[in-house]
Amino acid sequence: MPEEIQNCEVVINEKIADDGEEKEDVQQVPIELSKRARKRLLRKEKWLEYKPIKRAKERAKIKKRKEEAKLNNIKLGPTRKELKQHKMSLSSCKVRVVLDFSFDDLMNEKDLHKCINQFSHCYALNRRCSNPLQLHVVNFRGKAKDTIQKNNGYNNWDVNFHSEDYCDVFKKDELVYLTSDSENIIDSLDSSKAYIIGALVDHNSQKGLCLKIATERNISHGRLPIDEFVQMKTRQVLTIDHVFDILLNVAAGGLSWKDAFMKVIPQRKGICPKSSSEPSSI
Repeated sequence: MPEEIQNCEVVINEKIADDGEEKEDVQQVPIELSKRARKRLLRKEKWLEYKPIKRAKERAKIKKRKEEAKLNNIKLGPTRKELKQHKMSLSSCKVRVVLDFSFDDLMNEKDLHKCINQFSHCYALNRRCSNPLQLHVVNFRGKAKDTIQKNNGYNNWDVNFHSEDYCDVFKKDELVYLTSDSENIIDSLDSSKAYIIGALVDHNSQKGLCLKIATERNISHGRLPIDEFVQMKTRQVLTIDHVFDILLNVAAGGLSWKDAFMKVIPQRKGICPKSSSEPSSI
């Protein structure tokens, strides 16, 4: 018996064939792995097997939706030709937003992937906006860069990538670090400032970290005026893409703070508007 088979545990799963007959699916999982690791490996193998089927279903669903929209003369969104015109260099919105990727070592692999996915969503939101924000990414090196390289073509994204720190890219007096722990309220967005969002997925385990960094580095900091316009049943900690989407809607979309909060913040957070009047956002 081959050595690689001797060192494997045989896992048998029942499967139903197309003709209704039960068949056995035999998979070999290394016995030196823990029970949890073996289950994770099996889930991954099943996912890789199902992935092309899922992608084909998604493509068919998109094709059907496009055909229905065409028949009913409904525009689903910007065309590829229109998207090519949505460039930061052509945008009338000059508000700068900076994603700080200096927290790689504070995230495990799963959270790092979530962080990159949120960044990808920020880019997609910005690209679909007719007047996108000026999006910068700093401290982009190490694990984060290695992870995003799995996305082919990210180098062609309309994003300003910097391996340097934000203090080496911008003037210190231009910087404003966004953190819900700050006592400073941001009433309006200033195109002369660069608003930093910490690219960190930590499940609130690093509370106060961004405020601490801003204070130690003598950088201005502030929080979005959530308390002033809406009520939330949960903490006011939002994901990277939620914060970006709010800034995009206010700076480029022309929405008020209240409308942007109500549009972007998930209802699961128990959000509801306050009745008090609000100042102008820009």
